[in-house]
Amino acid sequence: MTAGYIIALVCAIWVIYDVVSNQKSMSGGSKLLWIICALIFNVITAIVYFFVVKR
Repeated sequence: MTAGYIIALVCAIWVIYDVVSNQKSMSGGSKLLWIICALIFNVITAIVYFFVVKR
C-alpha cells in the first residue's frame, strides 16, 4: 500500500517538474491545468502527459 503512494508521488513530481522546467512554449493556463491534474490524478495524468506532450 505504501508503494502505491510513493509511485503516485513520483508521478506527480515528474509531471510538475517537466511542465515547469521543460515546457517553455506551453501557455500559463495549460501549465496550471497540468499541475492541478497531476496533484489530483497522479498516475493517470502522468500516463496521459507522456503520450500527449512528450511524444
